Amino acid sequence: MSNLKPADEPIFSALLLPHRSMGRTGFIVVMGIIGFVWLVAGLFFLSVGAWPVLGFFGLDMLAVYIAFKMNYRAARAREEVSVSRLAVDIVKIAPSGRSEVHRFNPFWARFRVARHDEIGITGMAVEAGGQIVPIGAFLNPDDRESFATAFGRALSAARAG
Repeated sequence: MSNLKPADEPIFSALLLPHRSMGRTGFIVVMGIIGFVWLVAGLFFLSVGAWPVLGFFGLDMLAVYIAFKMNYRAARAREEVSVSRLAVDIVKIAPSGRSEVHRFNPFWARFRVARHDEIGITGMAVEAGGQIVPIGAFLNPDDRESFATAFGRALSAARAG
């Protein structure tokens, strides 16, 4: 049994996560292939006397590894968005774990959507009282479109009661 009053119950709730197409297994496979190819090429250069190239291949592999790790760290960001009759709550959680909480009155909040003719939605934000909070910046165009539709309906439903 819930302790929430009907007005407090969420009409809409979404957890927005950045999409990453390659999981841990894919990362290991890609790094293994890159390492093998660079090792073979590096050994060839070593055999013809161009030994410094082997070191540069190692630096390249380290750079690719660091880039992947930074990308996976950035994927830990998320946004929690909920709409009830009393509030629009947006919790933005950075990859470091630091969070920002934004709360708006649904009757005063405005949902702004920026569109491009060819791309579709390029940006979304909730604004009220001079505060503008961008949301879903890391979503792909299709996910932005479906989120914007669902969030817009929920905000209208919260206002209608």
